[in-house]
Amino acid sequence: MVRNAASLVLAVLVAATLAFGDQPAARAGLQAQPVVGGLVAPQGKFPWAVRLSMGCGGALTEPRIVLTAGHCVEGTGKNDHIEVTAGVSDLKSSSAQTARSERVIRAEGFIDETRGDDWALIRLDRPLRLPTLPLAEDAVGTGRYVVMGWGQTREDSIQQEQQLHYATVPTVPDAKCAAAYQKAGVKLVPDEMMCAGSPGVDTCQGDSGGPMIGHGRHGEWVQVGIVSWGLGCARDGYPGVYTQLSTFRPAIKAALRRLR
Repeated sequence: MVRNAASLVLAVLVAATLAFGDQPAARAGLQAQPVVGGLVAPQGKFPWAVRLSMGCGGALTEPRIVLTAGHCVEGTGKNDHIEVTAGVSDLKSSSAQTARSERVIRAEGFIDETRGDDWALIRLDRPLRLPTLPLAEDAVGTGRYVVMGWGQTREDSIQQEQQLHYATVPTVPDAKCAAAYQKAGVKLVPDEMMCAGSPGVDTCQGDSGGPMIGHGRHGEWVQVGIVSWGLGCARDGYPGVYTQLSTFRPAIKAALRRLR
């Protein structure tokens, strides 16, 4: 099921999902859902998590720049129609900070989320007075990571949540994940993607672009991945697929310099 409906390609994938029930797609948009099997995040727990108006998530990587998924945006260039809600777990909180996009840079090689290069940066019209989430400096290892998002809490739900939800998910070996998705007709890009999840716990529609986080060298939160796509939500044998940021760190750093 799609986890974002930002393009015609994704809309076609949604139609295929509804018709056949087993097509993978991006995690946001038409049915905008958050974390399945997660917990409500208390205010201040993830202060750099942001909600984007197209139904995606993101993370404040600098005071004026949001890191999100490539399939959440239309492409590179001037863009002033994305609204950002930040600084709150409850989207209706009166203490929410808001901003609007000015410019977007999407990964040059992006075609669609199932073929990799699924990242983008959004420059805001003003800096936000919030902590930022740094990119991990080291390659991602096996283990357990935290994912988060706003939206619905099960695959067949039709309502978004106004509260941020989060969950801890274990990584799934590349070979096991690739074998599962090969059955659905999708070939993973192992160097650019990582898989994580367990039965009953997963990201879902509306979580696209949100951060996957782990602990850095000094115990601080760092971003290791971006919610990208998956087959349904929390289905046994089909973990969520995430953009592996260690592969793209140099390109993202270069794009950040262009946006400053």
